[in-house]
Amino acid sequence: MKILLLGYGKEGQSAEKYFKTHFNDAEIDTLQNFDPKEIRNNDYSSYDIIIRSPSVPPLNLKNESSLTKYFFDHCPCRIIGVTATKGKGTTCSFIYSILKALKKDVYLVGNIGNPAIDILDELTENSVVVYEMSSFQLWDLKKSPNVAVIGTIEPDHLNVHKDYDDYLNAKSNICRHQSEEDYCIFYKDNEDSKKIAATSKAKKVPYPFEIPDSVKEAIKLPGKHNVENAIAAISAVASLENLSPEQFISKQETAIISGLADFRGLPHRLEFLRELNHVKYYDDNFSTNPSSTRVAINAFPSSDITIINGGRDKTAYKDLPEIYEILSSPNIKNIVLIGESGRELMNRYEDQRFKLVASLEEAVKTAQELAEKTSEKEAIVLMSPAAASFDMFENVYDRGDKFKNLISLLN
Repeated sequence: MKILLLGYGKEGQSAEKYFKTHFNDAEIDTLQNFDPKEIRNNDYSSYDIIIRSPSVPPLNLKNESSLTKYFFDHCPCRIIGVTATKGKGTTCSFIYSILKALKKDVYLVGNIGNPAIDILDELTENSVVVYEMSSFQLWDLKKSPNVAVIGTIEPDHLNVHKDYDDYLNAKSNICRHQSEEDYCIFYKDNEDSKKIAATSKAKKVPYPFEIPDSVKEAIKLPGKHNVENAIAAISAVASLENLSPEQFISKQETAIISGLADFRGLPHRLEFLRELNHVKYYDDNFSTNPSSTRVAINAFPSSDITIINGGRDKTAYKDLPEIYEILSSPNIKNIVLIGESGRELMNRYEDQRFKLVASLEEAVKTAQELAEKTSEKEAIVLMSPAAASFDMFENVYDRGDKFKNLISLLN
């Protein structure tokens, strides 16, 4: 069997290992660091299967697939799929934690950083897979999970998708191929979430809704949005059990509380790092668009916030007015700007709160000094860039890890 891997990141390396293990005659070639437009017209007729990395657009080649499609074709158990513009990783983790509390054989994979194919051999028909699904993994999926969760959907990745309609079309594959026996959980206060859910034949479960105080108090993460993520997770596990959320809470309240309380958050998603000199430091480096930064700021309505903001813009600076409107929140006392979008904000808007710096090290030191001097009530230093990381860092993990390290060194 002759196999071509388009991309050789974490998923590509897992694919190589899997196919070499399962096919003794596997001949595997890889392509890396390529422009999809340039390779589209190459001759791939000699390959039995072509596996695309998530960020490679569908090329409509013969025998083309992806690891997500391959996994769905060979998975022996039920799948809970979660997509959203932001919050899908946290929702998946809440689901995983609740299922663990229920003693289920559960696996967490996908965009959260665990290649699904790594666990394929471990699954039985009694297992449950929780799959975080980005628009890239959903791009041309022809099967949908048994339980689909659709959080808030807003414009993102428009530097890769040709337009917002293409992004929405990709997201819709999470429920487009469901049957009437499946479940579709959707965020009822978001028009595009409702629009995507309407493409599904499955039973519909809208959220958010009120939950008992005892359940709400078990959620250890700050912000209204994390309560909503937990409600989505409860709805997903309830659907897996063929129960309404209310029935599920009534039947399994103790396990739900245990599962929610056990999850303390994901790295770089509004992650509390430390408190020093009455200032609390939070890492929200996964906020790579304006809406997620808005959510982070709204999580601390009673605090004085010093924010570190800026990076590689993904919209040709069309979102700068929205970013500035978000940064105009009355609880933002100081704004430390970095990166390309930081410089552009500085050029476009006159704001005495702006401090433009050249490095992350300088940003952290400046933020510390400002927060300690200017705060009259609870002080927060929040890094929430509302932009991508590639202008100054290898990726969002690199940016977040460097920020965390700098915060750990403060004195």
